Amino acid sequence: MDNIYQFSGDLITWLQSLGGWLVSLMKFFSFLGTEEFYLIIAPAILWCWDAALGLQLGLSLMISASFNSIFKLVFHGPRPYWLDHRVAGLASETSFGIPSGHSQNAMVLWGTLAHRFRKATGWILAGIIIFLIGLSRLVLGVHFLQDVLAGWLLGGLILWILIKIRRPVTNWINKHSITEQILAAFLISLGFILLGLLAKISAANFDIPVEWSEMAAKAYPDEPITPSSLAGLISNAGAFFGLAAGALWLEYKGGFRTQGLWWQLGLRYILGLVGVLIFWFGLGEVFPRGEEIGPLLLRYLRYTLVGCWITGIAPYLFRVLKLAQGKN
Repeated sequence: MDNIYQFSGDLITWLQSLGGWLVSLMKFFSFLGTEEFYLIIAPAILWCWDAALGLQLGLSLMISASFNSIFKLVFHGPRPYWLDHRVAGLASETSFGIPSGHSQNAMVLWGTLAHRFRKATGWILAGIIIFLIGLSRLVLGVHFLQDVLAGWLLGGLILWILIKIRRPVTNWINKHSITEQILAAFLISLGFILLGLLAKISAANFDIPVEWSEMAAKAYPDEPITPSSLAGLISNAGAFFGLAAGALWLEYKGGFRTQGLWWQLGLRYILGLVGVLIFWFGLGEVFPRGEEIGPLLLRYLRYTLVGCWITGIAPYLFRVLKLAQGKN
């Protein structure tokens, strides 16, 4: 192994030797960087607290996740438990390792929240959570140190860019029709997919080492690695388009106010999550999976529907059911 992999492997094995108590704690913090957690927390913010902030978080996460999928294909780095026999794979991952998606997305999510409140305590709390999520990926043996550092760096860059362009983008949106706005969101989502295809083509001559697959199979024999898969990128691009299109359509239909009585907020959240489960989990069980064009198109549609439900259909339904009011 290269010296950098050797050093990182030494660090991971030392962390894992500290005991099961640390592993259990790190699994919790790792969960804070998963798709499932984001599907729980982001809609709650959008439906029950601050719709603009919830939308910002959702779009920022999908942009970050899309670029993470692209850069994974560019760098095509291994996971620790694929490469170092000393490392225990305490979680299963099938994609390439660098940059760490958990670390990158944590930087974007918690950094966005800290920037929103503009308080020192917020930045300190966000920094602690971001650090612990990154640390969790080391302890679980699914990322090398360089993967986590790259994730933090890329996440910080994306966060800075998104903060800088938010006002110009808002100004552009206000000057164009809803049709042009939705078309722009669709083209951006296709742009992510195109970049991913180009990244995959550029790495076409890279053959996944047999030892990576063999080491991964020893840890998780029923979950073969598929690091060149475009499924994750398709999901992120579809969700980005759905979130944007749903929000634009809802604004055209009169918007949505998050204010309400406690029981209204509770019913919104329950009803909204039921819809998320129907589109995300239900359709996931019905639609075929694979890397062929048909399954990938259906995956894009599925995640587009999830996004549209969260930012458009569900809030409009809340208005119809008198659980919320429009802006007008």
